[in-house]
Amino acid sequence: MKFPLRLVALFACVTSVASVSFAEDRPNILFIFADDQSYETVRAFEFTDIDTPNLDKLVERGTTFTHAYNMGSWSGAVCVASRHMLNTGAFVWNAERLSEGLGRAGKKGAQVPKVDSGIPDFQEEGLMWSQLMSQSGYSTYFTGKWHVKADPKKIFDVARHIRGGMPQQTPAGYDRPVQGIPDKWSPYDPAFGGFWEGGKHWSEVVGDDACDFLNEAKADANPFFMYVAFNAPHDPRQAPKEFVDRYPLDRIAIPENFQTDYPDRDLIDNPASLRDERLAPVPRTKFAVQVHRQEYYASITHMDEQIGRILDALEKSGKADNTYIVFTADHGLAVGHHGFIGKQNLYEHSTRVPFMIVGPDVEAGKKMDTPIYLQDVMPTSLELAGIKKPEHVEFQSLLPVLAGESKGYESIYGAYLKSQRSITRDGFKLIVYPKIPKVLLYDLANDPMEMNDLAGEKPTKVAGLFTALLDLQEEVNDTVDLKTVFPDLAK
Repeated sequence: MKFPLRLVALFACVTSVASVSFAEDRPNILFIFADDQSYETVRAFEFTDIDTPNLDKLVERGTTFTHAYNMGSWSGAVCVASRHMLNTGAFVWNAERLSEGLGRAGKKGAQVPKVDSGIPDFQEEGLMWSQLMSQSGYSTYFTGKWHVKADPKKIFDVARHIRGGMPQQTPAGYDRPVQGIPDKWSPYDPAFGGFWEGGKHWSEVVGDDACDFLNEAKADANPFFMYVAFNAPHDPRQAPKEFVDRYPLDRIAIPENFQTDYPDRDLIDNPASLRDERLAPVPRTKFAVQVHRQEYYASITHMDEQIGRILDALEKSGKADNTYIVFTADHGLAVGHHGFIGKQNLYEHSTRVPFMIVGPDVEAGKKMDTPIYLQDVMPTSLELAGIKKPEHVEFQSLLPVLAGESKGYESIYGAYLKSQRSITRDGFKLIVYPKIPKVLLYDLANDPMEMNDLAGEKPTKVAGLFTALLDLQEEVNDTVDLKTVFPDLAK
């Protein structure tokens, strides 16, 4: 396999271990990660009628980045790409290539050289996020969802209850509910397994593990790095009945941009047969969307309760004053927006996530609309730990942004497979569908629900954003040829 020259040059640098600074009183890092949680699902953000008292506390105690994005995905399982970017620090298409080299030496019976076609095995070279922290003297802990081609037991000091991509779904959990027909599936019946597999809800297990880790850390002289990864609120969206009962259907608002279907879904590789989209019937109904959002909110509120337990344990550990807490999610989720249920699209509800950072010298109650990527947490933690950022890490530390010394990224890039591209810049978003071909333009400041396509009204804006998107493609090693598909825009 051949790789772009820039990528080859990038790989040439990864074998040198980052230099570290063993400064006294280096801060602890508590990273709390949700799965499939859209930016709109925190009460403090005032988008949704949802109960999230502990996430609200993080908003009050720290700084919120209101425009944090996932860059995209090379697979239908968007979380795979997001988590590989997070743990390698590489942009999406470079992270895809790096994923090909991850864990080769750990495969049973593998006879593949450690470095193949110029791609190093990051796990074996000690270049994963957790390994960089460990090499700097941090005690490292992991629990929950992983979904990365590396072995967490080898790259964390302590790893418990390692979960795969999602709890097991059952046939009864698809194509539901249909109004007037009894629902064969229940979010709180343990008989359906999923989050209930093993006897205790997985969110509670993650909460237990994190509290145990913090108790262990009390007696450890080393600073800690904790990667606490919930599977919630990914489907099957299960929670105890008391949490579901908090959200009667008359409390659930239908999204303003609700559609019964998305007209071009097949040509953007988001067919009704895609697993995420199969969860609810097509065409969509308001009743089905209300039920799915009911279960979505219940799962989030249940997770929020576990986060509260973790925050309490941090306070009891005596280490809270020297700990940075970051909460975010791997990407968002539609759950009824634009006719979608899943996240395999480039609208705000599916690419944008909550992102809060709390810690020493972080301004409390502040909200910043600076555009960032959620994976920026990785180099941010390296800088906090006094670790020189390795050459292979392409995302950027947020410390200069928090200090007012940087305005972040000028443009936000988005991609899904070879069928969707986007650029968000100066309050506008351009979405490009090369297989149709078609472009969409949204004025996010005046149309945050992305309901009014302005592409036909603002050709100059479309052309300018398209040119900027071509530049971004080069920066992130995107090989999809948009120039040939849209020759008029490429002039």
